[in-house]
Amino acid sequence: MKIASMKIANNMKKSIVLLIAAVMLMPVMASAAGSSVKLESAPIDIFDKESLRRGAKAFGDYCYSCHAASFMRFNRIAKDLEMSEDEVREMLIHTRGKKGEPTKIGDLMKVSMTPEYARSAFGTAVPDLSLTARARGADWVYTYLRSFYVDDSRPTGFNNAVFPDVGMPNVLWALQGLQEPVYKKVMHGDVEVEELEGFKMAQPGKLSSAEYDMFLGDLTNFMVYIAEPVQVERRSLGWKVLLFLVVLFGFAYALKKEYWKDVH
Repeated sequence: MKIASMKIANNMKKSIVLLIAAVMLMPVMASAAGSSVKLESAPIDIFDKESLRRGAKAFGDYCYSCHAASFMRFNRIAKDLEMSEDEVREMLIHTRGKKGEPTKIGDLMKVSMTPEYARSAFGTAVPDLSLTARARGADWVYTYLRSFYVDDSRPTGFNNAVFPDVGMPNVLWALQGLQEPVYKKVMHGDVEVEELEGFKMAQPGKLSSAEYDMFLGDLTNFMVYIAEPVQVERRSLGWKVLLFLVVLFGFAYALKKEYWKDVH
């Protein structure tokens, strides 16, 4: 019986060690599986309602015609971002239902583009953006949107340093301008190869570099919000729970002293 218990304990120790090793290796594995491009830090502040409103407008103007956010409802955006339903209708609701009926304020953010049409137009189904910021990370989304460059070999005329050979065109080119890649030669062993070093502006856009980064920051901020709209409430509740635990600890410690005062 004692030997069996020792074996179980050893197996549990091995499992714990393997679990810890797996957790520690996850960032390394994720880095190896992703792009080699350094991710820029996205200016995220989900408590900034003005930024989220600007991001919602950017999403409605440039993303929502193709990309759905089918886990989010319009009236939830109106409530969380302190907007009227009419403002949300004007900003985001540009579609109708399958039978031609008007889209309702309580509907999910779906699009009329079918997967079949998307495959014929872009070569692949267009992804839903509900959870993209949560799955990929805000920095990935922000850097991806900054990393389109002109590539005549691609069907759309654009490529992306973060997502090579992506099927999506650069829908923001008029704002950003047209970038061209700048390569550098590096040695990998005995082989000399070209690696992407950065970009140079071939044609300026409507926005300056700083204005465009702010525009993308607002858009990324909104995508972070729709990926987990409850996170503002969750963070607020977290501080309340921590405060409760601190107060509870004080009472528990006082009770412990009262119980044990006669023992010592």
